[in-house]
Amino acid sequence: MRVSDSYWRGVANKLAKEGIKVVGVPKTIDNDLNETDYTFGFNTAITRATEAIQNLHTTAKSHHRTILVEIMGRHAGYIAMNVGISGGAEVVLVPEKEFDINKDVIRPIIEGRNIGKKHYVVVVAEGAGGAIEIAKKITEIAEIEARATILGHIQRGGSPTVYDRVIASRMGVHAVNLLKNNIINRIVILKDNKVTDLEITEALNMKKTLDEEVFELNKILSI
Repeated sequence: MRVSDSYWRGVANKLAKEGIKVVGVPKTIDNDLNETDYTFGFNTAITRATEAIQNLHTTAKSHHRTILVEIMGRHAGYIAMNVGISGGAEVVLVPEKEFDINKDVIRPIIEGRNIGKKHYVVVVAEGAGGAIEIAKKITEIAEIEARATILGHIQRGGSPTVYDRVIASRMGVHAVNLLKNNIINRIVILKDNKVTDLEITEALNMKKTLDEEVFELNKILSI
């Protein structure tokens, strides 16, 4: 069973409690399962989103605009955080952190303008707020032209990256071997680049926290 959003996690737990043999693999683009370093699908999603942002930089630069890009992530900001770094965003907004539009969005843009920047990219995880509404506020408050783009399900499409293919294959083989040996009610995980497994309830009940070091890295690189 793929273990992704809360619905499927709940189903996996219920099936295990009913005595059905369950082995789960962490398939979710959000990368928000705590006990695994990585969930397959994540690398493909951030690759697609980064490609889109790189294309949007051209328009932002030629028109001296602020472009807001809404990224998937209702409850987790891992996609937005990583895409912000790789795509060269000035600001990243994630659902795990409250933000003040004047302090956390408009001020960095104005500070950038004061040192000669003429275009800006703001990455917004969908759970942090609507990019369209935030763009309107930037235009109204700072009198800086801002436009919003919502990537939507384009992040979930296309061929998987090589990394995702390899990790999914490794995890799939591990899951089949567990079942062959009648080892059940487990979730396959990746720890320190080694594929292993955990008891299903333990693996699914813990919430993954945002990596503060990576989040702060984006602020440093955006200066």
